[in-house]
Amino acid sequence: MLKLEKFLTLFIAIGAVAGAAMMWIDPTGAMWGGEPLLEMLRAKMPWPDVFFRNFIPSGFVLLFLNGLTQFAAAYLLFKKHPLAQWAVLACGIILMLWIVLEWWVWGLNAMSNIYFVLGLVEAVAAVVCLRPENRKGK
Repeated sequence: MLKLEKFLTLFIAIGAVAGAAMMWIDPTGAMWGGEPLLEMLRAKMPWPDVFFRNFIPSGFVLLFLNGLTQFAAAYLLFKKHPLAQWAVLACGIILMLWIVLEWWVWGLNAMSNIYFVLGLVEAVAAVVCLRPENRKGK
């Protein structure tokens, strides 16, 4: 399970960094087809004139919620820290909640569905590793 968790945490973290960079490089979304998505965010989210004039704030939220947290969980996994599995579980839940929000704003789409499954796999793997019979030193 640890190899899977290490891969998932790094894959998701790198994807979040790339997504945030994409939002900062082209905050309007024109270059990557995000203009309609921005309009949907403006229609459904609170304070659209403050947070959704462009994708820059969304890029920071993506980076912090799904980038840095996943990198932190990966670090804890590589260091074999006792809280690593709890961090992976938290990251999986955060990712799934992020995707539920995306579904609410944009509806179902392939990329969101895939990332929801990745978050679910992360969370389930962490729960399996946290079970007493699977812990080292039993």
